[in-house]
Amino acid sequence: MEQKKVIVFGAAGFVGSYLTDELVRQGYKVLASDISRFGEVYYKEQGIEYVSIDITKKEDFARIPAGDYAAVINLAAVQPANVSEKNFDPRDYINVNVIGTLNILDFSKRNKVGKVIYASSHRNTQGLWEKNKAIKESEGRAPRLAGEYAMFSISETTAQDCVSFYSQTYGLNTILFRLPPVYGYGPHTEIFKDGKPIKTGFQTFIDQAIEGKPIELWGDISVGRDIIYVKDVVDAFVKAIASDRSGELYNITSGKYLTIKEQAELTAKVFWKAGETPQFIERPEKAHTMDSFLYDNTKAREELGWVPEYDFEAMLRDIKKEMADKKFEYLLKKRQSMLEEG
Repeated sequence: MEQKKVIVFGAAGFVGSYLTDELVRQGYKVLASDISRFGEVYYKEQGIEYVSIDITKKEDFARIPAGDYAAVINLAAVQPANVSEKNFDPRDYINVNVIGTLNILDFSKRNKVGKVIYASSHRNTQGLWEKNKAIKESEGRAPRLAGEYAMFSISETTAQDCVSFYSQTYGLNTILFRLPPVYGYGPHTEIFKDGKPIKTGFQTFIDQAIEGKPIELWGDISVGRDIIYVKDVVDAFVKAIASDRSGELYNITSGKYLTIKEQAELTAKVFWKAGETPQFIERPEKAHTMDSFLYDNTKAREELGWVPEYDFEAMLRDIKKEMADKKFEYLLKKRQSMLEEG
């Protein structure tokens, strides 16, 4: 049987790396594409075909080998977590997230690609967030037009509409994914917050647990969020490629509201030194910046046959194993380089 061919744009990113690895494992022939020098070296070492493409440049798509592609997956995007204060330019969000998506759609239309799957953040539903209330796809969008995520949300909302336009106007077979924070080994060390580098709360909990230091819990620790593991997200992509659904939007989420307290307790359970009792210090007077949100994933379960395999504890245990294996160590080097250059 001939291998089905898939192009992954943004293949040197966190989700892209895990996705490409799983597609190859399942027998797909993958063309990995990105602009990262780290990705180019990594994929060469893995023996996976790689092409460097700037998706904002239409002429770059001529580098893609001719072929019958079963699917194109667009994970390429500018995100606030990767943008330093000095490098912020709202045009970058439009150029990459909108123009880049249009170029991918044009390529897919010209080459009669079997399916286009576009993954976007959940941030353009920010105006719908309520504590412990699950948001459905049918509730639409409510982006906020101020703050560090504003241009990101504007650009991704526009990109989503472009995907729907190509689906309804040209009959392109498309699927949209809405993703909450995707956790896993690789990117959750340090990020840019309001343009400044910070260690993530997730990594802070892990570091404190490994070192046996008391874990500080700030603010309202009953606040929670919907978190999904990267391997569950990858499974959703694989199922979407095989699905006959088209023109649909799916929440690819855990569908569970995990509080700060639960995150800390489970992190300590997995990473704390064996034989010692975890210590927690509640600091309600210190504010935290964690947003609260929850999504209904019933539609993806029913229409794609997708069910998340990992709860938060299982995710942490798998991350611990990934840390020991160091399979995607290049993602950490890439992240460190980004922070240094920022």
